[in-house]
Amino acid sequence: MTSQLKTVLLLGLLSAVIIGLGGLVGGRTGLVIACGLALVMNIGSYWFSDSIVLRMYGARELSPDEAPWLHRIVEDLARRADIPKPRICSIPEEAPNAFATGRDPEHGVVAVTDGILRILSPEELRGVLAHEMAHIANRDILIQTIAGVMGSVIVTLANILQFTAIFGGNRNSDGENGTSPLTAILLAVLAPIAASLIQMAISRSREYLADETGARLCGQPLALAGALHKLSGAAGTLPLQNGNACTEQMFIVKPVFGFGGSMNNLFSTHPPIEERIQRLVDMNRTGQYR
Repeated sequence: MTSQLKTVLLLGLLSAVIIGLGGLVGGRTGLVIACGLALVMNIGSYWFSDSIVLRMYGARELSPDEAPWLHRIVEDLARRADIPKPRICSIPEEAPNAFATGRDPEHGVVAVTDGILRILSPEELRGVLAHEMAHIANRDILIQTIAGVMGSVIVTLANILQFTAIFGGNRNSDGENGTSPLTAILLAVLAPIAASLIQMAISRSREYLADETGARLCGQPLALAGALHKLSGAAGTLPLQNGNACTEQMFIVKPVFGFGGSMNNLFSTHPPIEERIQRLVDMNRTGQYR
């Protein structure tokens, strides 16, 4: 099953959860209001997400005069991906990592930490940049935003369901008999958890696709595999000192933050690094990247 098909199916599951909760809550008015609030919040974050996250990490745009070799790599990859050349930003962090942001290819940004420029070879760095360019070309930011909208609707509906179960008796907003209060409360707790798991599955699916697309763009799957191996090994010893754990799905490898605690590791937004590397090794062996 392709990553694109998996993403469609997972988005369908989120839709099914919304429809199920909407049926339990009952009233159309409440569903419309909940959807409206979630759309306003998420569309706002969609339009300004790039500037917000770049400011969060203290990123600074690099001019062609500062890093001409980096701009040459990105320009070549953008031409191969048939997208506009994204802006390039530097993050003042020793933890080696990278991410892409921007609401569409015309507003794409690739951000790299100072640390990643020090530990990777030119070929490995090209592989990482190709992975991030793949995220831009595949419009993963848009997909994640849609998943975020659906997740917010689910949380809102779950809160409404929990409230009506406690204070509204055994009837939905249309006055018909509904589920028992205990069942409604249980569903209200489990639905957001299910939504989070589905969103994480979407994130994992897009990481696999970005690896595949990135390997084809750079033409060196083993270079990207080598970069993933180095970055994964360094993540545990060099945590990010700034930022927010809610942005971890944006990075090429799951970062460790210099704060937060073990709950951040309860669920992972990234596939196992060993599996990602093995897929790239298989691509190189079979020549599927050509």
